[in-house]
Amino acid sequence: MVEISQRTDTVPTLFWSRVQQWGERTAMREKIFGVWREISWTQYGENAKYVSLGLISLGLAKGDRVAIISENNPEWLYSDMGILAGGGVTVGIYTTDSSTQVEYILKHSGAKFFIAEDEEQLDKILEVRKNLPGLQKILVIDMEGLRHFKDPMVMSFDELLDLGRVLNREQPLLFEKKLQEPQSEDLAILIYTSGTTGPPKGAMISHQNILSVMEMQQEVNPGYETDEILSFLPLCHIAQRIVSVYNPLKGGFKINFVENLDSIPQNTREVSPTIFFAVPRIWEKYYSSLILRMQDSTFLEKLAFKWAIHIGRKVSDLRLKNRAIPLHCQVLFQLADWGVLKNLKKFIGLDQARYILSGAAPISPDLLKFYHSLGLDMRETYGQTECTGPTSVHYEGDTKFGTVGKPLPQSQIRIAEDGEILVRGPHVFMGYFNDPEKNQETLIDGWLYTGDVGRFDEDGHLIITDRKKDIIITSGGKNITPSEIENQLKFNPYINDAVVIGDRRKYLTALIMIDEENVMKYAQDHRIPFTTYASLTKEAEIIRLIEQEVDEVNRKFAQVETVKKFRLIEIKLTPDDDEVTPTMKLKRKFVSEKFHDLIESMYRD
Repeated sequence: MVEISQRTDTVPTLFWSRVQQWGERTAMREKIFGVWREISWTQYGENAKYVSLGLISLGLAKGDRVAIISENNPEWLYSDMGILAGGGVTVGIYTTDSSTQVEYILKHSGAKFFIAEDEEQLDKILEVRKNLPGLQKILVIDMEGLRHFKDPMVMSFDELLDLGRVLNREQPLLFEKKLQEPQSEDLAILIYTSGTTGPPKGAMISHQNILSVMEMQQEVNPGYETDEILSFLPLCHIAQRIVSVYNPLKGGFKINFVENLDSIPQNTREVSPTIFFAVPRIWEKYYSSLILRMQDSTFLEKLAFKWAIHIGRKVSDLRLKNRAIPLHCQVLFQLADWGVLKNLKKFIGLDQARYILSGAAPISPDLLKFYHSLGLDMRETYGQTECTGPTSVHYEGDTKFGTVGKPLPQSQIRIAEDGEILVRGPHVFMGYFNDPEKNQETLIDGWLYTGDVGRFDEDGHLIITDRKKDIIITSGGKNITPSEIENQLKFNPYINDAVVIGDRRKYLTALIMIDEENVMKYAQDHRIPFTTYASLTKEAEIIRLIEQEVDEVNRKFAQVETVKKFRLIEIKLTPDDDEVTPTMKLKRKFVSEKFHDLIESMYRD
């Protein structure tokens, strides 16, 4: 057997050392025909190796970019590790991107190879490849429906692996040699932002950036070999990439791929993950499902739920203040957990969770407190692509809702005079690809200007106020942070999302997107007639329902911060639409443009 260098200062060298160390242990699982199939670290390593050698045989050189457009699956990870091991740079593309968006990213990154999941994603590249002279080969993972398709530029993923096997037989030392070429300071991945204020920007992340974040997270919130995670957010998003691909190289925990987005609740119950990371929209959805489930319960069950949550909140308050829990409270909580809370946690699949995390967008502190009251160790993390993911997090035993925790070790955070959050550390990115002008604005004297506004509280916890560009200044000169109001609105089970409007206006208004499933059930229960989603938003009783919820939220804010008028968006927006990010946030700028007339209607006397 060839002796491998013990270098672990790049992602591929660390990965290969883990393959040798963990061998036949399970690395990941995917569900095929109703059965969870296990994939060992050895299998993971072999497939990544053959992807790497296959690409090398096709002409991959150090620094070449390779794009991947696919839902979360083992092939995504084989490709990512294979690309990095061959000295290449991985460029992830969202599966919801149009052919025009795909063309832009490939042209901007100069990608030589394109890995597509299936026929749908292949069609996108075939439509625009005439405009991409630098593209050399297209690889397709799932060839279903393409059995008789022939194209000299297109090759199946299995054929790529076969190429790698042939090259490995011919040059058995080549993979180990190539593994040593990337250096820690080299570019590893390009993460393209969602482009809410213009074309997407390619954030350059180095091997050192990734390894530093892995080390910091493992120090603060460690993962272990016994841990299980669920992979469902897009892997081209930095948060899921760190959680699903890179952190397991430190902790060795198992990765479980969901079947599709609709099966997340079912797959969560099947896997019972011990660490669970999700964006606020997922936490809001789980909360809604629990609340609505209790609305359909018997009188005694509702009474038990109310009592159990009351006890849970008391214990949660004591835990958050690091105070001792009196014996009688411990006993009552055990009873509440045994009778009610444990079943609620099982219902959402989190009964085995060691800790759960929310990130990638602002979330209501009340929502975090609800999960903490169930007995779950709920924490929040803050960061962005330019920080290779996380910058601050709630440490174990030091959770404070309304804040996003304390800076990670080695992460320096300071607040500029105008309130902007500045970050410095080994996790700060290399800059934007081919965009020196933007780099000069974003990276100044080693500090990353995040565009977020915030402050530190008396305990050293970071509080995020809002995005600098999103802060509303009313015509009366009052500064208002819309995200706080929006989070309270989204806490309601009947509201999916909300955008608060009011910059340079006399008063605040809101565009609200209803939760289709929950509002539909309400309409059925109350015999409210409707035919489509749009018709549902026009029903007077539904508008009154949402009005009651808006009034409830308004009571929590000062008069100037209350929403005076609102309109229901008649279109159900999804991540397939330009107005929604892949992490399920409404894009304020896009929504404001699309619904301009609707907004103006709220400001006509």
